[in-house]
Amino acid sequence: MAARTKKRGAVGYMISSVAELYKVHPQTLRLYERHGLIKPSRSEGNTRLYTEQDIERLEVVLNLARDMGVNLAGIEIILNMREKMNRMQDQMEQFLRLLQQELAKGVSAAHPEPSKGAIVPVKFHPVPAKPKSRKS
Repeated sequence: MAARTKKRGAVGYMISSVAELYKVHPQTLRLYERHGLIKPSRSEGNTRLYTEQDIERLEVVLNLARDMGVNLAGIEIILNMREKMNRMQDQMEQFLRLLQQELAKGVSAAHPEPSKGAIVPVKFHPVPAKPKSRKS
């Protein structure tokens, strides 16, 4: 497979090599690019260069199109939803890390007055313990 070097030093594969490897016509790859399904980078000479990430995404596109019969509009929706889900996953992981850090510090030390600055003040009312009944 012919490879070229991009400006940043990463290896990119030319369209003819990718088309041959995946048994698609280069025009199909250009069509996928026009629809925004794949976004190969360009060399200084404006040659399309496919990185490993581009190829992984192409494999998803081809799997959806060939194996599952999804049309281009459906593929676009699926890819957009996957990206949103990945972003949400990243946000959840970031939130969990922050939460773990706060818990490690100690909740009471981090927030001595839980209702300070809250929209609805929270007051703590301890529940009195029930007296133990004596059975003879």
